Amino acid sequence: HVVVNLISFLDGEKVQMYWLFLLTIALHWTAMQMKIHYSANACLLPICSLYGAAVTTVEGVGSTKTRVHPVQERLAKCHGSQCGFCTPGMVMSIYTLLRNHPEPTSEQMIAALAGKYCHFLICRYVLEPFSSDTLCTENSWVLLVFFLFKVSTRLFSTDEFQPLDPTQELIFPPELMVTFATLRTLFFHGERMTWISPVSLDELLDLKATYPKAPLLVGNTSVGPEMKFRGMFHPIVIAPARIPDLNMVKCTDDGLTLGAACSLSLVKDILTNAMAEFPEEKTKVFSAVLQQLRTLGGEQIRNIASLGGNIVSRKSTSDLNPILAASNCMLNLASRGRKRQIPLSDIFADGVGNNTITPEEILVSVHVPHSRKGEYVSAFRQAPRRENALPVTNAGMRVIFEEGTDTIKDLSIFYGGAVSTTVCAKQTCRTLIGRYNFYVFSVSLNKDFENLACRLVFKEIALPGSDNGETVDYKKTLIVSFFYRFFLEVSQLGKKSQFKHDPCCESQVQIFQRIQGNSQSPQDPVGRPIMHQSGIKHATGEAVYIDDLPSVDGELFLAVVTSSRAHAKIVSIDTSEALKGPGVFDIITAHDVPATNEFYYSDDPEIIFARNKVICVGQIVCAVVADSDDHAKQAAAKVKIEYEVLEPVILTIEEAIQHNSFFAPKRKLEQGNVDRAFETVDNIIEGEIRIGGQEHFYMETQSVLVVPKGEDNEMDVYVSTQHPAIIQEMVAASLGVPANRIMCHVKRVGGAFGGKLLKAGLLASVAAVAANKTSRAVRLILSRGDDMLITGGRHPFIGKYKVGFMNDGRIRAVDAKYYINAGCTPDESVLVAEVSLLKMDNAYKIPNLRCWAYACKTNLPSNTAFRGFGFPQSALVTETWITGVADKIGLSPEKIREINMYKENEQTHFKQKLDPQNLIRCWNECMEKSAYYSRKTAVNEFNKQNYWKKKGIAIVPMKFPFGLGTRYLSQAAALVHIYTDGSVLLTHGGIEMGQGIHTKMIQVASRELNIPMSCIHFCETSTTTVPNACASVGSAGTDVNGMAVKDACQTLLKRLQPIINKNPKGTWNDWIKEAFEQSVSLSATGYFRGYNENMDWEKGEGQPFTYFLYGAACSEVEINCLTGDHKNLRTDIVMDIGCSINPAVDIGQIEGAFVQGIGLYTMEELKYSPEGVLYTRGPDQYKIPAVCDIPEQFSVSLLSSSQNPYAIYASKGIGEAGLFLGCSVFFALRDAVTRVRNERGLKKTFTLNSPLTAEQIWANCADDFAEMVIGSWEEGSV
Repeated sequence: HVVVNLISFLDGEKVQMYWLFLLTIALHWTAMQMKIHYSANACLLPICSLYGAAVTTVEGVGSTKTRVHPVQERLAKCHGSQCGFCTPGMVMSIYTLLRNHPEPTSEQMIAALAGKYCHFLICRYVLEPFSSDTLCTENSWVLLVFFLFKVSTRLFSTDEFQPLDPTQELIFPPELMVTFATLRTLFFHGERMTWISPVSLDELLDLKATYPKAPLLVGNTSVGPEMKFRGMFHPIVIAPARIPDLNMVKCTDDGLTLGAACSLSLVKDILTNAMAEFPEEKTKVFSAVLQQLRTLGGEQIRNIASLGGNIVSRKSTSDLNPILAASNCMLNLASRGRKRQIPLSDIFADGVGNNTITPEEILVSVHVPHSRKGEYVSAFRQAPRRENALPVTNAGMRVIFEEGTDTIKDLSIFYGGAVSTTVCAKQTCRTLIGRYNFYVFSVSLNKDFENLACRLVFKEIALPGSDNGETVDYKKTLIVSFFYRFFLEVSQLGKKSQFKHDPCCESQVQIFQRIQGNSQSPQDPVGRPIMHQSGIKHATGEAVYIDDLPSVDGELFLAVVTSSRAHAKIVSIDTSEALKGPGVFDIITAHDVPATNEFYYSDDPEIIFARNKVICVGQIVCAVVADSDDHAKQAAAKVKIEYEVLEPVILTIEEAIQHNSFFAPKRKLEQGNVDRAFETVDNIIEGEIRIGGQEHFYMETQSVLVVPKGEDNEMDVYVSTQHPAIIQEMVAASLGVPANRIMCHVKRVGGAFGGKLLKAGLLASVAAVAANKTSRAVRLILSRGDDMLITGGRHPFIGKYKVGFMNDGRIRAVDAKYYINAGCTPDESVLVAEVSLLKMDNAYKIPNLRCWAYACKTNLPSNTAFRGFGFPQSALVTETWITGVADKIGLSPEKIREINMYKENEQTHFKQKLDPQNLIRCWNECMEKSAYYSRKTAVNEFNKQNYWKKKGIAIVPMKFPFGLGTRYLSQAAALVHIYTDGSVLLTHGGIEMGQGIHTKMIQVASRELNIPMSCIHFCETSTTTVPNACASVGSAGTDVNGMAVKDACQTLLKRLQPIINKNPKGTWNDWIKEAFEQSVSLSATGYFRGYNENMDWEKGEGQPFTYFLYGAACSEVEINCLTGDHKNLRTDIVMDIGCSINPAVDIGQIEGAFVQGIGLYTMEELKYSPEGVLYTRGPDQYKIPAVCDIPEQFSVSLLSSSQNPYAIYASKGIGEAGLFLGCSVFFALRDAVTRVRNERGLKKTFTLNSPLTAEQIWANCADDFAEMVIGSWEEGSV
């Protein structure tokens, strides 16, 4: 017996499933029963596949009502949770790993989490809590990369952890312990389709003969996405996973035979074991396949994806097919009355139209051969992210030499990602076999290789034009670079090559430090690393988000219908077919809005429903309400809209400039005499940099539940938002009712980053209008694809600059223009443009400055607020011309930065006073802690010894102004109740989005009232308790709400003081009881008027900020010149955040923001069609950082002895500042590219745009090889 334990995600819950199989594999490995636990993504697991399974949710692993599991406890107490939305997945992945491997290796632990990613992602959060010294005091579990744990001050105590007791784990239910003899064929009949699960091969062959078009479904990694995203429908699905013949594993004299239904994880384990059992000479194929398996999806995908499904789908993006084909693997096929064996390569012989496998045939198993003496096998891939990402191009190659010679006897070359399926370079192989001595190819890029081998490949592998934003030249380069790397590796005859693939994410940990606490009361929690108040609930899955709210009686589901045109007149909307759909209740349009459909916060409106025309792809035209989410979406797909295209269609900044399409006002800042300064400088450079947009990619998509209360037009609105007051205002206005009838509730938000402000208000209004019309509760949960299509993100940005400077590096004049792509409506774009101007100086004194900012009006979805709010873009422009100045005069970038940095009490370019003392301290400490100069020397030495790999290092300072520009935006209120039992209920206007604001507010209240945090509870943020609250934005939540909470607590304490004075030895409960009996009010509001901030744009001066945060980051990277791939080796950060209220939370914010910055500057790329359709609509196409992108060594230090007199307890708002420091990786990459170009004698000035992807790195590592790739292979003949 083999018991398979799966983890999945069903209806918002991470679950664990036990599944019983009787497999042939048991006969090969052991006659004993084994339990194997699998983690998987529920979105890929059909419910029918769970028949006979024992399902355990994350709550079943442990809960606050029973017993919190040690894994859950450690994740929470080690500060491993922020917004908490994805925390159950982390828990279940680690839990499953430990059930399988009680003593896991570091590689296993990292692999278990490799499929997890989030814009909150922090290395310590997912790795450190599970090191052996924290998990168990009885078992000697392996310490995760222990040699890098050099933590000076831990933010948690291992003494608090309960030991892991394996005897307390859930057992497999005995009633499910069945044998194959008792299994029967399963039939499930749904509304539109039938699921059949046979138990024998003969039965499967009969079914396939009867239903030749029915797909076979094992892991659902191919059929599922096709049905969900491409609209494919299969009335019959056959699920053969329970058939023994398809799960067999057999070892033969010439290799391994693996059942087609074996999961990729099982294949990986089998090959790993075989590598240990067989001599190296026989396992070269196994090794190459394993190399691809390590990065193919995440472990959760590999656990359910099948080997056979990967092969027969023949997808171009398969990482396995090229190497399996090149290795001469064989396929064992069967149909009714017939069995045969064919080479795997045959199914790719004629391209995508290949019909080698007939519709009635079944792939039973795959034979993977042993390698032979003189045989070399390698696999390659390049992807937008090193793991869990579909490849741009991949390859499998195999060569055999004539015995005793280096003459090629046999050669196989297969590529994936190049065309519609895996392709073989047959002619190239035939030409090279037997004719050429291998030594020809071992010389570094000699002319023979260039003129023959590469031209052969390029002539044979014809690449079609791209229709999804991909660059063909890059694929061409990868094709030849993989070819070159293969022969370079083989020429070294087993020696370690500088091109060997490193195991993904070998070690990502970080060293961190915090401010040492001052002497204070042991009960006072301020300044201490307190666990997130919802941390345990995050880890047990008990934390409630919008879609976790129980169904309301009669509840309807809403699906939006969006525009497919960027700029068009709506001619007609045909809803007739949609209304006929099952369960459809109604269709909502602009005509159903009782009052306001357009909100004029400026000259151009924000629109709920398009009325007569559409102004972007993704604009909401109407919405369908139905009795289920599926029915609503099916009906929405049937709504037919006829358009008449309008001109012009403006998509880019350049087109907006051409058509003079801008939102007013344009902003300008100027100081000094710029024109005169340019006349006196020694040098002038001019340039331009483009910075792409960024998707918020919060884990919880836009979500709202609207519940009519049945009288007086009252409604409860439960919504995932940063700004409940604006939701209340917009919903009330759209319905034409007073705001006091709309009660907005926010418990917590599963990530926001600025993306849940006005857009959340428009979507809440859509749902509210539907609820008003139907008099039913309406739930709207956007899918990831719709969320990305509709909502917009960070503004794409073009910075144009002219810089004048002296020969000694002093910058004397800057003239710059910033253009941001605002999209189709204003949203926050003008404010973003203003902030980009105010913060453009970063850390530098610029005596003569003129800068303009323009918000471009285009036909893209409206872009909006995003963490950093314009600063990450404008400061990157500044740092770009800083490096340009360094290049021009031959000084290092760090010297130019030091020369021009603010150094004494000065004024900014908008005449606000500035004391840069802590800026200089952060810079100097970062220099010291990173050992910058000694490492720079080491980088130089490495680069001298490596031609195709280069390292780069950079250090970047930061000045981040804190403030919202005007007083009313930073006002705040709080409400504190004390009950007669002494417990305290606290509420305020701030929103918990993962930044720990509620935890910090409880810390504030605990200090002010001098009671334990355990006595204080926070329920929810609601417009019923705190009205007119400002948005939780701009890192200001703790600052302003903390002041309000403090004010409320001080009011209460003032009322209690006479009672305390009379009974100083009494307890808190004594005082509260006495206060009640004396009729002393035990409820108080607190209020903070906001910071006195202002800006006069006419004069170009003011005090828009209250204080400044400072920081510096040093990063080191390594690039592969042939592919552009890079690794983040090390980052050291020093931050000035004042006196931290909660250093554990604040360090998490710094780390998370930094990693999000890495995404912005190096990998997150939005791609649009020429018609304005977003290509990158989901995690398959849009890649945010994962565990493997975190620096292998990551140090965060907080500047000591820093005070801030303007904020609560001398702290500073930290949420946004760290994101910009991610550009230290960008400039380290630039340093590496510069070193490549210098070595190749390329002196021409070059510009790197953001995101600095692998493709762009490759393109700028230009040399003879690259030039040949992009232009010369077509010349000449073979």
